[in-house]
Amino acid sequence: MDNGPMGLFRDVAATVPAYRRFLAERGIDPAAVTDFAELPMLDKESYHRRYPLPELCRQGRLDGCDMIAVSSGSSGEPTVWPRSVTDERHIARRFEQIFRDGFDAAGRSTLAVVCFPLGTWVGGLFTLACVRHLAESGYRITSVAPGNNKAEILRVIPELAPHFDQTVLLGYPPFVKDVIDSGEHWERHNVKLVLAGEVFSEQWRDLVSKRASIEDPVRHVASLYGTADAGVLGNETAQSVSIRRFLAGRPDLARELFGDSRLPTLVQYDPGSRYFETHEGTLLFSGDNGIPLIRYHIADEGGLIGPEEMLEFCRRNGFEPEPGERLPFVFVFGRSLFTVSFFGANVYPENVTVGLEQPGISDFVTGKFVLEAVEDDNRDRRLKVTVELAPGRTGDATAVAASIRDQLLRLNSEFAHYVPAERQLPEVALRPAGDPEYFPVGVKHRYTRVGR
Repeated sequence: MDNGPMGLFRDVAATVPAYRRFLAERGIDPAAVTDFAELPMLDKESYHRRYPLPELCRQGRLDGCDMIAVSSGSSGEPTVWPRSVTDERHIARRFEQIFRDGFDAAGRSTLAVVCFPLGTWVGGLFTLACVRHLAESGYRITSVAPGNNKAEILRVIPELAPHFDQTVLLGYPPFVKDVIDSGEHWERHNVKLVLAGEVFSEQWRDLVSKRASIEDPVRHVASLYGTADAGVLGNETAQSVSIRRFLAGRPDLARELFGDSRLPTLVQYDPGSRYFETHEGTLLFSGDNGIPLIRYHIADEGGLIGPEEMLEFCRRNGFEPEPGERLPFVFVFGRSLFTVSFFGANVYPENVTVGLEQPGISDFVTGKFVLEAVEDDNRDRRLKVTVELAPGRTGDATAVAASIRDQLLRLNSEFAHYVPAERQLPEVALRPAGDPEYFPVGVKHRYTRVGR
């Protein structure tokens, strides 16, 4: 977006047939547009699913892209997203910021283990391509891609990791944690993590860092903010992680900054690559991809904070963040469809997660769970949490329920104020690892279900 969002808009209006039709159907003449913010928003229903796939691409040609990816379908039907090598090279810069500044992969030989699922889904092959682009540009990175095959990951790491200065695991947080919990001798491998797809707590970062013998959680565990629609939009930096950790124990300051005491994912982004806006507490972005998108509404709850505003806020509250590039911040809570409503309170998976990460609980659970608001025979609503046990372990469901309740009361003011005291203790069911009904192996996990 060398000419800014307006330059991208004019280019897309001139070259993408579907976008020209989209504007014409709304009586918009591209030549007459002077205010980017007045352009209509796009979303999957009004744009992507309404026009033939080739028309969404430049010059109306699907064969102008060299790869097809498919979204995971976490919010509905899977969606097809054409891509190109140009997209990968552009987004590889976000990986580069992590591998360069956090991992010193220019100076250290690095084994990158891609643990995202491989195949038509977005994560695995796209990540592999971006990391290989870094290797091509001179970084000392060698990739291996076992995907989300835990047995294969644990087979290749002992064989390959001793030949490298460090080993980087790239994958979804709960899966990477499951790999780390397998008992491999991680202290031998100088482990780093690149994560994506879910909000996790700082307690989670500390717990996993301890188990993987990661000495510096601020620099050596980095999360990406990515979507199927546009690849990686932003990434954690030492600066953003240090700020998040400062706020983790200060829900009052988190609410002042983010408008909510929940702790969102906090990343930085390049405004020359992705242009963000907000709409009623949710995020829009514009960016150039196989399917270029203008003011695309991804429905992620979150907001934007400028670098100067963020630094001033921290200093005003007695905190000096880690140094870093002066890039804007985007914070992301996730999507409202992943919440459960209980007595009018939104119950968030992030809150439940903290309850499972407490001492005495985290030892016998994997961290995976399914949150539901269900009705009993009397049509009374109950909060049900089905929790996956670690392989070969048993646990105390009553203790898990109490831990979850305590963290909900601490972190979720709606829950504390809306839910009657006698209904605040959730019903917890413990299921064995890999339970086919709740925790099937090889399927992207969903943390919520629609109440029955």
